[in-house]
Amino acid sequence: MNDGRKRNSGDGPRGPAKRDGKDAPRRSPKRGTKASGKAAQKAAVQLGPREKAEWSPLGGAGGPLDKTKDEQRIAKLMARAGVASRREVERMIADGRVALNGQILETPATLLKNLDGVTVDGKPVGEPEVARLFAYHKPSGLLTAARDPGGRPTIYDRLPPNLPRVMPVGRLDLNTEGLLLLTNDGELKRLMELPKTGIERTYRARAFGDISQEQLEDLIDGVEVDGMRYGKIDANLERRTGRNQWIEMTLTEGKNREVRKVLEHLGLQVSRLIRTRYGPFTIGDLQPGDVSEIKRGDLERFVKELG
Repeated sequence: MNDGRKRNSGDGPRGPAKRDGKDAPRRSPKRGTKASGKAAQKAAVQLGPREKAEWSPLGGAGGPLDKTKDEQRIAKLMARAGVASRREVERMIADGRVALNGQILETPATLLKNLDGVTVDGKPVGEPEVARLFAYHKPSGLLTAARDPGGRPTIYDRLPPNLPRVMPVGRLDLNTEGLLLLTNDGELKRLMELPKTGIERTYRARAFGDISQEQLEDLIDGVEVDGMRYGKIDANLERRTGRNQWIEMTLTEGKNREVRKVLEHLGLQVSRLIRTRYGPFTIGDLQPGDVSEIKRGDLERFVKELG
């Protein structure tokens, strides 16, 4: 699970530090290596007019999100349009929910030049808009899911109503808070989640127990926990008060509950976990529940660097 933000003293972003009266030392924020860390700035979400995807250099010929090919698989086109991820679109097709000119599609391998005549549950699918990326400060206690059969609140219950249809880039656990990136573009989501891109994520964990910096430094070679191998983790002990400490961890894999499992493997109990950075994008001064759009130029430079 994986800072570069301007840190306030104590617990995490802003206010919570005041509650236990303990302050964390000030440290220089890490910076992303590929784009400006100012990309996620505190601001109200400003939604401009609808823009067609062809406007964006993100979709330029030969680029990672190239939209100039004559024909593409329908699952890819629908993901680009923000309907769902490719895998989810494939499930929709298997369930008979997707049709072309009134005919139910049977395979996600269908090749199309555009989405004219494509419907989901009888509703037309619009053409892709320009790729956009948003930084959201996810509060603890929300699921990163569209809905929960058990009725627990999700991020979509709390997101501002003026956002376009967005999908999360990766996930944060129910009780993990901090930076969650959101995009309207399924291909951008896929690109940022691919393990081979090696995008760093930084977390801060408050944990109880005994640990040394030397033990944390051993994680740089990876660690195996209950048969699962976790790759390189750059971990640093920020400060300690008694048996309570704040630990910063940067990794690139982001496997399910990775930070919690690794720290529990080391004999620690995690009481709070905050993601502060995803690639060059940071939580900055965003307060819980705040959303800010990443600047177009920062996003384009980031995608170009990913190649």
